[in-house]
This record gives sequence, C-alpha cells and structure tokens, in this order.
Amino acid sequence: MGLLSNRVSRESLKPGDHIYSWRTAYIYAHHGIFVGDDKVIHFTRRGQEVGTGTVLDLLLVSSGPARSREACPTCTGTAPQEGHGVVVSCLNCFLSGGVLYRFEYAVTPALFLAKARGGTCTLAVSDDYDIVVHRAKFLLENGFGCYNVFKNNCEDFAIYCKTGLLVVEQGTMGQSGQAVSIIGGPLAAVLSTPLRLVTTNVYGMAATAIGVYCASRYAADIGMRRDVVKLQVEDLTRRLATGLLQVVEPQVPVALAPPQSSSQPQVLSH
Repeated sequence: MGLLSNRVSRESLKPGDHIYSWRTAYIYAHHGIFVGDDKVIHFTRRGQEVGTGTVLDLLLVSSGPARSREACPTCTGTAPQEGHGVVVSCLNCFLSGGVLYRFEYAVTPALFLAKARGGTCTLAVSDDYDIVVHRAKFLLENGFGCYNVFKNNCEDFAIYCKTGLLVVEQGTMGQSGQAVSIIGGPLAAVLSTPLRLVTTNVYGMAATAIGVYCASRYAADIGMRRDVVKLQVEDLTRRLATGLLQVVEPQVPVALAPPQSSSQPQVLSH
C-alpha cells in the first residue's frame, strides 16, 4: 500500500477488506468485500459485472479480460437472489485475471488528492471488520436496490458495507469516487474555460483545470459530503422493501430509447 499503488497480496487480506481490480485497460474497476474463505461479495447489474444498461456495455465487455468458458465449481449456484444483483464469488472469479488492490480508508487529504484517480481511497473512516462482513452478508440475502452506474454501483455497495453511509438525496451523485472522477474531469475543463478571458497561458489554464478537478473530488468524497446518512443495514433493506428508498431503472433500454431525462435511472427518497 502506498502513494503509487494499493496493490496487495492475497495472503494479506482480512475479512471485511474492500478490494477491487481494474478492468478494460484501467477504464474502470470492479469492487467488492472480501468475507474470508476465499469469497468476495459484490454488487452487479442483474448478475452482470459491467452494468450501464447502454451500448457502452458492449465496448467494456469486448475489451475486458477474457473469461474462462468453463464453469467455476466454487461459484456454481451463486446467482443473485431474486435477480437483485448482489452475488458471492471466489476470489479468482472476482479478479477475472486482474490484479488485486485494497481500497484505503481514513486517508489524509494530501494522500487523497495525490491519488488523482478516483475509486482507490476515501477520507471516510471504516467501521469494524465484523460489522462490514455482517452488512455484506445481509445484503447478499436481501439486495442493495437496483444497479445504477452513477448512483448505485459496485463501489457504492462496498463503501456502504465499510461505512454504513449512504447518499439518499434525489438527483445527486452516489458515493462512488470512480464515478465522480469520470464526471469531474470534463466538469473541470468546462468550469475552467471562462478563465480564457483572463489569461491565455495554456499552463495557467491547465493548472486551473487540475485545481477544479481536485476540489470537486475532495468535496464529493463520502467522508466530506453532508448529503449522506448512516443507516443500519436492516433499516436500509426495510426502506428498499417498502419503497421509502428505491432506485428505478429505465423501462426501455437506453440504447433504443430517445434521449430524455426520464429514461435515466434516479434515486428516490422519502
């Protein structure tokens, strides 16, 4: 573990660790909670690791790591309960040929900003390992709502298991640092563009864009946000079951639907 990489060995893993592995030439990473006995509980879109619900999935799957066509005897029969997407896999299947990394918690602001790529660390503090494992196993049986690549993805799941923190405000980004960094880059470029009226120095513009990007990542981190609540896992699943908290998927595939705001998944809270 360090500034340059969060890569760890299998032997160093402990139940309750938040782990991840990069996919598709480091375009995105898949996250999960190691629960011991070589098992990882993770969140997917109806059992599929890549889940945007758009044509982007075709690109990600085609350029991702090759998967063996032989069924894994360890993971046979571990399909998501009632299609809710939370699954348990052996560590090999979770990694899918990738490298093992451990997500860092309670990092300093300096280290957080030094790790410019989102989805590797957070300022938030992790709960005890036994609580983390309990949350992951409970959600394996009861679900974590509906998958949403920007508001309720595999990293959101792992962060919730580790901290119990959940973003519940409608229309806001989830707690995923990976999603924030994907949006934060273009946003920084847009917000820094007006400065061209003040300076034409390309280096100054670049420095400003980097500053805006870092500031947006810092403010959006789950450890800094104010639009989050801490929910017991039993209360979370009760709210999901009774409709007090839900994520609604589009009824028509995004790739085929006309572009309109109603086709995008959204978080609803009461």
